[in-house]
Amino acid sequence: MTLMPYILHRRGTLIFLGISAVVVAVFLYASNLLVNDLSRQERARMQIWADATKEIAGSDGEGTNIDFLLSIIEGNTNIPVLLTDDDGNIIMHRNFKLPDQPDADAPLVISEANETYLLRKLEKMRHTHNVIDIDIGAGAVQHLYYEDSTLLRNLSLYPYIQLAVMGAFVAVVYFAVASSKRAEQNKVWVGLSKETAHQLGTPISSLMAWLQLLEAEGVDADTVREMDKDVKRLETIASRFSKIGSRPNMEPSDINAVVGRSAAYMGTRISHNVKLEERICPDALVVNMSEPLIEWVMENLIKNAVDAMEGRGGLTIATMHSGGMAAIEVTDTGKGMTRKEFDAVFRPGYTTKKRGWGLGLTLAKRIVEQYHGGKIYVKSSEPGKGTTFRIEFRMPDEG
Repeated sequence: MTLMPYILHRRGTLIFLGISAVVVAVFLYASNLLVNDLSRQERARMQIWADATKEIAGSDGEGTNIDFLLSIIEGNTNIPVLLTDDDGNIIMHRNFKLPDQPDADAPLVISEANETYLLRKLEKMRHTHNVIDIDIGAGAVQHLYYEDSTLLRNLSLYPYIQLAVMGAFVAVVYFAVASSKRAEQNKVWVGLSKETAHQLGTPISSLMAWLQLLEAEGVDADTVREMDKDVKRLETIASRFSKIGSRPNMEPSDINAVVGRSAAYMGTRISHNVKLEERICPDALVVNMSEPLIEWVMENLIKNAVDAMEGRGGLTIATMHSGGMAAIEVTDTGKGMTRKEFDAVFRPGYTTKKRGWGLGLTLAKRIVEQYHGGKIYVKSSEPGKGTTFRIEFRMPDEG
């Protein structure tokens, strides 16, 4: 088993996100082109408006179609404009919603509030590029300031709204697919576990019958006793598999006792070149748990630690409590891992060993977090120096 399933999963996710980003970028680019085109059109309209104003200002009333020029000026009904002289005095304004004149068709109201409003608008518009200088002759210059129309302002916001909608859509699709895949994986987990427990049942019953026959035949008692231990071990394993997919019975148990039993069992089954040290908290650490499942988690962690050390090194198992949490730490002196592997080690199929399915830590995470509401994670690790796994359970409130 290799890292390929995990890598393919990561690549699939990146490809999906990449395609989504390209689609969003295309929409944003098209929207931006539309906004820029409309902005150029409004600039051209304002230039015509400025030319008409220049013609009227320089006209002597002869040979000039005043009505046509006025129709151009009156035709602007949606772009707010301010016309000022070179000293900054406002000569004309159009299409502003004045505070004392909410109805644009009503006669102009000259008030302090309206003047203050227009002066503030002028100050803001002076800091934009929307200005056209009009040379009306004799050294006189007028300045035409204009704002974007309501349509252009709304259209300018459209790309951001579009980005938010597309982002929400991509997020919904991604989480829907992820949830569906997770649900499918859960069904596979449950089916595999139940079937494994069922298949183990028949040979275990047969072995128990053979043990009774061997005992009746007078086979060496020590041999029968050791075989009986292995059969009971198989029963425990079958029981653990049967609990996957169903809510296990939770009972108050001392973590110290569970960890002690797991360490004692594994201590006789690991290499003599591994020095196993226990640092058990002197206080009882009672939490609601399923003891067989937590023992399974501990055995998986110990096996992984031994594999990481390649059968030689130091292994420390410690229990402690802090802030209402009971914790277990398993520390080895093995090959360690990089930070980007901290989360990856809990994914199905992730393993660096030539043999194995890469499911041990995945099962451990499921048991600790989904069944017991706890947390399991890589507390620390450094390549070439070792790794520390930490499990945390919330302790019941006393009293």
